[in-house]
Amino acid sequence: MPFIMLAVLIDMAAIGIIIPVLPALVGSFATSQADQAYWYGVAAVSFGVSNFLASPVLGALSDRFGRRPVLLLGFMGLGVSFFGTAMTTSLWGLIAVRTVGGAMQANAAIANAYVADISAPEQRAKRFGLLGAMMGLGFIIIGPVLGGLLGAINLHLPFYVAGSLTLLNWLYGYFVLPESLPVSQRKPFSWRTANPATSLRKLAQLKGVGPLVGVVAFSGLAQFVLYTVWVLYNSFKFGWGPQENGWSLAVVGIVAVLVQGVLMGRLLKRFVPQQLAIMGLVSSVIAYTLWGAATEGWMMYAVISFNLLGGTVAASVQSMISSAADSKSQGQTMGAVSSLNGLMAVVAPMLGAPLLAMVSHLPQGDWRIGAPFFFCAALQLASLALAVMHLRRHRRARLHQA
Repeated sequence: MPFIMLAVLIDMAAIGIIIPVLPALVGSFATSQADQAYWYGVAAVSFGVSNFLASPVLGALSDRFGRRPVLLLGFMGLGVSFFGTAMTTSLWGLIAVRTVGGAMQANAAIANAYVADISAPEQRAKRFGLLGAMMGLGFIIIGPVLGGLLGAINLHLPFYVAGSLTLLNWLYGYFVLPESLPVSQRKPFSWRTANPATSLRKLAQLKGVGPLVGVVAFSGLAQFVLYTVWVLYNSFKFGWGPQENGWSLAVVGIVAVLVQGVLMGRLLKRFVPQQLAIMGLVSSVIAYTLWGAATEGWMMYAVISFNLLGGTVAASVQSMISSAADSKSQGQTMGAVSSLNGLMAVVAPMLGAPLLAMVSHLPQGDWRIGAPFFFCAALQLASLALAVMHLRRHRRARLHQA
């Protein structure tokens, strides 16, 4: 766990650095706020499409050759993407390097498969929470704060730093990170089963998963819409710049680390993952509604602090899905989950960016600018309905077995 947690921390910090500055970099090539929102959406879609197509392939490759070489490949690809973004001089150049970055960014899925390799089924929810805490610490605390500070100096500087961190992680992975998948647990690679459509179909067919696929899809779509619009929303509604957005994301990360790294283990002593997922989705529905209705910047921080249980959803659902898969298919299963999230990352900018562009002309503080967040609340409500359906099926199955 310490080895993979450190690798994930460095990786997510490198990715998080660019969050506060990527919209501003896109804006440096745009002619208006609406134009900026549109092209930012295009850049996000290009990343998501390539991630959707590549994730199940990389996951299946990790089942064949081990987790470590695929993680090293991902670190190298991200480094190329970050340095390419720093040096780009056009929107199309930016989109091209983001596409490369998306294709190589299966690291989160491989890290989850790594944890599944070294953990008993009853440990997975807690350990996925610890891994999520490292992701939050790097992606939403260290990265955005550093990115906001560096972006205030120069818009390109955070990308050079992110690329350097990624190459540092490659060196750490090459010389320190051990392999987690024994040769006896590996299975042959097949292009026929590694494509996104087949991997998603297999995921849906796993016994005990069912409606959880919908929970992953809808909650993931809500999360990616939030990622797409957070910075621009705060800029349009409250007049925030890179530094203010960086600090707000840092608070999101602090809450995520506390929940997944500290609170998650204690909650699992009282609740099963299915119950935690439902409580977290209830909290998320309320949080997205309040974010959309906020009229002052401080209200965003208040809702972040309120939405503690929202941070338990991903780890709880991943634990349930991982426990449904056999030991030789963890990489492909986690790759399928990552691919589904990648598909949602494709759809999110197509919905979130136009929604925000439609209300970008409204004056600062207008509640209607929160339209993307109200849409997210509806998505989380759909996830909640599916999670309740799954819990009822789970209870009926246990009663039938008894």
